[in-house]
Amino acid sequence: MAGSEKNTFYNNKSLERALQILRVFNAERPSFTLSELSETLLIPKATVLRLCSTLVHYEFLRFRRETKHYSLGLKLFELGSVVFASFSLRRIAVPYLLRLQEKLRRTVFLGILQDGELVYIDKKEEPLNPIRFASRIGARRPPHFGMLGNVLMAHLSDNDVTELLKKYPLAAITKRTITDETLLRKRLGLIRSQGYYIDREEAFEGITGVAAPVRDFSGEVVASVGVGFISSAEDDKGLKRIVRETIRTAAAISKAMGYIEQNASLSI
Repeated sequence: MAGSEKNTFYNNKSLERALQILRVFNAERPSFTLSELSETLLIPKATVLRLCSTLVHYEFLRFRRETKHYSLGLKLFELGSVVFASFSLRRIAVPYLLRLQEKLRRTVFLGILQDGELVYIDKKEEPLNPIRFASRIGARRPPHFGMLGNVLMAHLSDNDVTELLKKYPLAAITKRTITDETLLRKRLGLIRSQGYYIDREEAFEGITGVAAPVRDFSGEVVASVGVGFISSAEDDKGLKRIVRETIRTAAAISKAMGYIEQNASLSI
């Protein structure tokens, strides 16, 4: 085989031209007419019109009929907001994640739901831990995967859960993985009420995970913090300590995100 998929570049001419159109806009030149785009990019006007019409349809561009000018659309703002929120969340969370990792000497994770999938946006490894978790920063998993996914799904609407389960059906990963949708929904309700989740070897054999939700200023759950460890390494007392510290860390990050908790209680 001449080269791996990782090193192969597949050039799609139409997509490349559409991206060139989007990239030509900037703070100094926020709008263009069809002719100006064609002249600037050296692309035939008919081609630019076809591509711009598609970009307008999907809200990546706006077209003002009164001025006949194109400008960047709201969809780019929405996508940019997702990226910005992820980076801002990670920046705010880093000191709290480091503190949790140092206190527990366990591997700590931070995850979000993005486009219906669980995405790991940070991970703090325990240097002395002989176990290395395969879940790396940027990795994607089904939304119901492990401790982080269950916490995030627990705070979605019933309709959103239904849609995600249609797209990502439950499947056995280990012998302890729940594959019954009714049981999963009961679990999600329990997670919402107790404020945390303990994954007992459902994602990885021999590995237990504890996770709790992170909220933003509006009270919406935007992420989950989790701690992973070898199941046999902790007794009940140790597990309770991990649950307690994970909840406290999630609450501290939430507070830093602007969330004001009311009637807070911790009974672990």
